[in-house]
Amino acid sequence: MTVWLVRSGKYGERETLALESGLAVIGWDDMPDLSKLRTRDDLNTALASTYPDEKGKTLSNWESQLWPFAHMMAKDDIIVMPLKSRAAIALGRVTGPYHYRTDLNDAHHTRLVEWAKEVPRSAFAQDLLYSFGAFLTVCRIHRNDAETRIAAVLNGKIDPAISSRNVASVGEGKGVKDAKEGVITADDTSAAVDLMEVADDAIRMKIATVFKGHRLSTLVGAVLETQGYKVVVSPPGADGGVDIVAGKGPLGFDEPRLVVQVKSQDAAVDVSVLRELQGVMRQFSAEQGLLVAWGGVTKALAKEAQRLFFEIRIWDAGEIVKAVQQSYEHLSEEVQADLPLKRIWVLADHE
Repeated sequence: MTVWLVRSGKYGERETLALESGLAVIGWDDMPDLSKLRTRDDLNTALASTYPDEKGKTLSNWESQLWPFAHMMAKDDIIVMPLKSRAAIALGRVTGPYHYRTDLNDAHHTRLVEWAKEVPRSAFAQDLLYSFGAFLTVCRIHRNDAETRIAAVLNGKIDPAISSRNVASVGEGKGVKDAKEGVITADDTSAAVDLMEVADDAIRMKIATVFKGHRLSTLVGAVLETQGYKVVVSPPGADGGVDIVAGKGPLGFDEPRLVVQVKSQDAAVDVSVLRELQGVMRQFSAEQGLLVAWGGVTKALAKEAQRLFFEIRIWDAGEIVKAVQQSYEHLSEEVQADLPLKRIWVLADHE
């Protein structure tokens, strides 16, 4: 069994197509049917012909991603797809061969995949999250017994590295040679890493550690205050479905009036939580609601939330990190002390 990372677009633009159609979908849409390119030399020739202005190093990198996708992935191999639209990772298994499609608009290169589940990024220890941050569309992941650990999460268990706290530090395991010749791995020193994604993961883990349980409501309330809300955070204990009430104006009487429900558990929350929030909004005569779901939401809830776009917003762990980053300079000294962050500049050229 091999574990493959496959991304569905730089900005996640093919994620919905992939998940709803049971596919792994990659780019390079100008390339012809890869199944007709029988050797790696044929693939190299096709790449050079299709992209004559690209450097040889770039074409070699692309060949090392396209060849495994079309010719090396096997039935029951595990597929890991880090999602851009939410702080989650989709896990599935390959169920069929490569297929060149002409019926999916600008998506041609596909693999049949049975998507089994989505898990929050916190389901994996930092070393695997670092591998998931590789700037590659297709690569193999096998550092630090990755196959066994990812299979465990796929089967509903905990990443053994989290449960044992025996986690390799970020950056360990680099340069491990893949037994499959010519396949780029996420551990290869030539594979650049999405430093923003790695940093966001570290911030998520810090928040999960420092702002456990009711303290997450305190952090969300602090963020809302930077947005001009007068905020009241309910004390720990039974809250009647309301963790935060907030309003605009000097005393918080002005619209929009907002009620917030905060779920700090790692598991995704279901549509019943959304229904509860709607009921509380009516009780408080609030025009808007915010559901904070640290572990994300189920597909049914996400679909229902689309219909309620002008009424309710959902923040998962990724949205919380983004909100903290946007408001950090205006957060209190106490919050900044608990969550010390520093803005840095990095070179954007990762070819």
